[in-house]
Amino acid sequence: MMQDYFLSAFSDPAMRKALVACLALSFSFAPIGMILIFRRMSLVGDSLSHAILPGTALGYVSAGVMSIGLMMLGGMITGLLVVFFSTLVTRNTNQKEDTSFATFYVISTAIGILLISMKGGDEEVVHMLFGEVDAIDAKTLLLVMAIVSFSMVTMAIIYRPLIIECFDPVFMRATGFRGGLYHHLFLSLAVLNLVAGFRALGTLMAMGLMLLPVASARFWANNIGPILVISVIIAIFSCTLGLIISHHMHLPPGAAIVLIAGGFYLVSLSFGNNDSLRKKWLKPRHLRG
Repeated sequence: MMQDYFLSAFSDPAMRKALVACLALSFSFAPIGMILIFRRMSLVGDSLSHAILPGTALGYVSAGVMSIGLMMLGGMITGLLVVFFSTLVTRNTNQKEDTSFATFYVISTAIGILLISMKGGDEEVVHMLFGEVDAIDAKTLLLVMAIVSFSMVTMAIIYRPLIIECFDPVFMRATGFRGGLYHHLFLSLAVLNLVAGFRALGTLMAMGLMLLPVASARFWANNIGPILVISVIIAIFSCTLGLIISHHMHLPPGAAIVLIAGGFYLVSLSFGNNDSLRKKWLKPRHLRG
């Protein structure tokens, strides 16, 4: 009975395509989410997820239908524009980077919601914000796979300078590395991946799959390699279980997936081997500070 419950969810070809897309995104989301957390840029990442909304909405309004190509292109353009203007403000004023991103993402979100409301109804808004399984067709799946492949190759190339800048930016500058170049390239990859994930997960939920597995993994491991592996495993389980639940209970897939990832985070926070609540509360009395 339980086996039928799990397998029946993927009897639909659209569900299988959505599963493949989400599993592929799990591999590229993990390293990007890890860098965001290591560099304390989680809120910046969340701003980027909102920044793609007006572009996707503009693509939807322009085409008059759910044109995946135009919506992804629009999302990528507006996401990169937010990165550009936020960085420009940060470098030329005293405003901090997180404040700049937050300012522009609020404006972007408002514009996106207005555009969607002018063209479509509540159903279109829900699908755009929280994902839609039926939107993952063969062309969209190929585009997602191409973005994931490009992202993983690029991350492998810039991985070392990114890690160095996370832990020792002074050494980075002393050795002559152009930290700003890698920073902008990394943010561009984050935007590209969020655009790739918005159809299945939604513009508001994509960041959840990018951050929650990494945040959970840090309660189980200290080293970068194990953190990445655990993050990918948690993301895979979250995607699979979330899609199954969304299918049987008729819920938005993005919200279901992020909710499962949130459950993994709460379990890790409570029982993990590394700085979890269990470690703090069950510490021997003579070691408690």
